[in-house]
Amino acid sequence: MKRFWTTVAIDSDHVIRLDGKPVRTPGRRPLTLPQPALAEAVADEWRAVGDTVDPRLMTLTGLANAAIDRIEPDPSAFAAGLAVFAESDLLCYRAESPPALVERQAALWDPLLDWARIRYDVHFEVTAGIMHRPQPPATLARLRDAVAARSAFELAGLSPIVTISGSLVAALALVEHAATAEAVWRAAELDEDFQAEQWGRDPLSEAALESRRRDFDAGVRFLGLLQNPSGSA
Repeated sequence: MKRFWTTVAIDSDHVIRLDGKPVRTPGRRPLTLPQPALAEAVADEWRAVGDTVDPRLMTLTGLANAAIDRIEPDPSAFAAGLAVFAESDLLCYRAESPPALVERQAALWDPLLDWARIRYDVHFEVTAGIMHRPQPPATLARLRDAVAARSAFELAGLSPIVTISGSLVAALALVEHAATAEAVWRAAELDEDFQAEQWGRDPLSEAALESRRRDFDAGVRFLGLLQNPSGSA
C-alpha cells in the first residue's frame, strides 16, 4: 500500500487518525489504543512510513491490531492458548550434557522457576531430556489464572514473548518486573547461543535470530508502554 496521508494525529479517545480519518484494523475496527504512551508510539510508526507501508516495520501497530481483532472478541480463549506453554515450559527441560551447558541452564533458568514457585505457590517437575513430563494440575491451574487475568492488550504483548521463548514462566516474570527483558532473552536463546559458540552461525540462522529478536523486543516495548500510561520515566 502506498502512503496516502499527510498528517497523523491522536484524538481524545486515543484513536489514530490519518488526515482526520480513523485508522482501521484489518477487521475494520478503529485503531484505538488504551494508553496515551502506546497511542503516541503507534502514531510514530505511521509518521515514519515512507512511500509505501511495510507492516514488518510497524510491529506495535500489528500487536494492537491483534489485540483488537483477535483477542478482544474472546480473551479467555486466547489466554488459554498461551497458558498451554506451561505444560512444557522450556525452563523445565534440561540438557543431560555437556556439563557447561547443564551449568548455564541452571544459572539462568533456576532463578526464574524459583521466583514462580514463590509467586504462585506452585511446584515444577524438572527433567533432563526431551521426553514430556506432566506438570502438577495445581501448577497449571494457577498459571492459567495468572494469564487469564491479563487484558487483551497485555495478552497481545505477551504472545510473542511466550512463543519465542517457549516459556510462560519467563514471560510472566518479565511482565511482573521480576526479570529484565535481557535476562528473559538470554534464557530463551541459551541453547542456541551455546551451540553457536561451538559451531558458529550461518546466514539463515542469523536472519532467523534477528527476526525473533525484533518480534521479542516489540512485545517487550508494547508491554512497557501499557504499564507506563503517561510515557514518563
